[in-house]
Amino acid sequence: MPTRRLIATATTTAAAAVIAGIGLAAPAAAHTAAQSAAETVYGPTFDRIWAGAAALLALAAVVVGRLALTRSTRRSGTGDGRREAITALAAGPITLVNGGLVLATADGGPGTGNGVVAGAAALVLGLAATILGGLARARSRRTG
Repeated sequence: MPTRRLIATATTTAAAAVIAGIGLAAPAAAHTAAQSAAETVYGPTFDRIWAGAAALLALAAVVVGRLALTRSTRRSGTGDGRREAITALAAGPITLVNGGLVLATADGGPGTGNGVVAGAAALVLGLAATILGGLARARSRRTG
């Protein structure tokens, strides 16, 4: 298996593992936070919506980056993945910054209405999208 493909697969797998880990750890952390904090919020808040939008954009950027990397490895076909790589390179840092801002401005942990879980997901997925987009862009430049 080529090294770049191995790195791309490892990046995608690591992002999925982190998301799964956050998903499994969130209920326990939310339960602990609910017991210790009196201001547990159950409805949507501005921070949750902001972090959720950033996480969804980051997830879309990872999918687009992975598609770009797949297209850049093909020798023939309809495209070389340059557009997708640029899209992932543009959306990745945006979601990375937004996820970091959500985490930096959060007043509490999971369950407090600050969007901490989605902010962390946006941070990790934004980094993965940036890496995938960069790899795809470098590969499409060499083959195209």
